[in-house]
Amino acid sequence: MQERSGLTIPIVYNTNGYENVETIKALNGYIDVYLPDLKYYSNDLAKKYSKVDNYFEVATKAIKEMYNQVGTAKFDENGIIEKGMIIRHLILPNHLQNSKHILKWIKQNMPDDIYVSLMAQYFPTYKAKQDEYINRKLNKKEYKEIENFLYTLDLKNGYMQELGEHEEEYVPKW
Repeated sequence: MQERSGLTIPIVYNTNGYENVETIKALNGYIDVYLPDLKYYSNDLAKKYSKVDNYFEVATKAIKEMYNQVGTAKFDENGIIEKGMIIRHLILPNHLQNSKHILKWIKQNMPDDIYVSLMAQYFPTYKAKQDEYINRKLNKKEYKEIENFLYTLDLKNGYMQELGEHEEEYVPKW
């Protein structure tokens, strides 16, 4: 952990995961905690919703490098992360197969002690409201299906966010 103005605090790199490996290598030794998203297994989804090519290939290479640098998540006595990595994944409505592929990749390609944060707070904004596949929140059936899949994979560390009802209330009215 880095010391700043008399405080010892972890330096956290919060990223969408679509990172150049050389950039991540240049950060080696400066970052205590990586919080990468792993959004898309399908490059078609990545192109459609984030307008990027080869998202999965780029992101997974970067995530492996992040893990090589900081390793398993370590927490203090209060449960605050001090070092390591947590891979985040936002479950999208109508795209459960994408989430299953992501989780299966994590299980098969990352160490058993990896932490995963499955997020269920998606809600449509802006142009997503007009997209028939993502114009709604995740429903209880979809949530339960991913929850069950997660348990069958036996990913031991991490979190699955509860299915919420009021996420839009926390978005600023720009």
